[in-house]
Amino acid sequence: MKPDLFQAPDYYNVDELLTDEHKLVRDSAREWVKREVSPIIEDYAQRAEFPKQIIKGLADIGAFGPYIPEEYGGAGLDHISYGLIMQEIERGDSGVRSTASVQSSLVMYPIWKYGNEEQRMKYLPKLASGEWMGCFGLTEPNYGSDPGSMITNFKDMGDHYLLNGAKMWISNAPFADIAIVWAKDEKGRIHGLIVERGMQGFTTPETHNKWSLRASATGELIFDNVKVPKENLLPNKSGLGAPLGCLDSARYGIAWGAIGAAMDCYDTALRYAKERIQFDKPIAGTQLQQKKLAEMITEITKAQLLTWRLGVLRNEGKATTAQISMAKRNNVDMAIHIAREARQMLGGMGITGEYSIMRHMMNLESVITYEGTHDIHLLITGMDITGIPAFK
Repeated sequence: MKPDLFQAPDYYNVDELLTDEHKLVRDSAREWVKREVSPIIEDYAQRAEFPKQIIKGLADIGAFGPYIPEEYGGAGLDHISYGLIMQEIERGDSGVRSTASVQSSLVMYPIWKYGNEEQRMKYLPKLASGEWMGCFGLTEPNYGSDPGSMITNFKDMGDHYLLNGAKMWISNAPFADIAIVWAKDEKGRIHGLIVERGMQGFTTPETHNKWSLRASATGELIFDNVKVPKENLLPNKSGLGAPLGCLDSARYGIAWGAIGAAMDCYDTALRYAKERIQFDKPIAGTQLQQKKLAEMITEITKAQLLTWRLGVLRNEGKATTAQISMAKRNNVDMAIHIAREARQMLGGMGITGEYSIMRHMMNLESVITYEGTHDIHLLITGMDITGIPAFK
């Protein structure tokens, strides 16, 4: 078992912008990843299996709903703390970070923001502790970037709702205890419903043969005349803006998380380059390899500053959807380029499971697509600066 020698780069002393609490939260997540994730993750990725035994540890480091108030089981932390936790978890693996992101931003967040007090007290403490795991059903087989055209629907049957439809590419689906499902009512208005495992007609088949996010469980949600109690409707927000508000929180976490993956690839490549001797000297002493490393640390530093500023804006309630889109798009693109360059620096060793780089590279191919594709985020920025939507 290779020791986890990761040292986080901080070229512009960004740590000085963080509070002592931020650093404590970050460092405890970092140590947990080194101890519990790094030693096992390559094996689980090779087997395409999610390591369920780490769920309790994720809860212990505050990865589930860290910004949810303490009265509901959350840690009551700010959004920069949330981002730093996501950064450290994704440094370990994007699939593990996906599990935590979904639980926090796509399951707990809508119950906290759009649910009533009874729903908050029933679900949030168990989700925060990891006793219950959740998933988020928005994307459908025929509607990904265009969720407003969804087909999944529910009818009012008097004493309950009758839910029909299907969702696809759902992280955590195979083992989730509850699903936050977005569906249209009889007037075509989108609402959130809490669907619980065990409800008749609700199934979650697993998605196999993935080359990406292999250590994360992905599946479908199938609803065949599922009877959903009326008290399971999220009452405080409807329309497409409701699920998109959840995605703002999740995309914000991804912007931080991608930095973690990039840091890991850079750190691995830097260490390797100093040790690998070719033509009588370390390859770190050659111009082309220094160019790669210098560009990597530059891009990581820019992303750190962009995301820290976004965290401040989010703490102040000022961060816009478009600002979050810019950070998600920039940082994932940055990370995927760093992964590819780092892989080349390691030569043939870069494709083996002895190093984390190829796994990060494959994972980021999903991260650059999910929760808004690379191109859709570009169009969100374009619409924001021109005032003209180019989606249609």
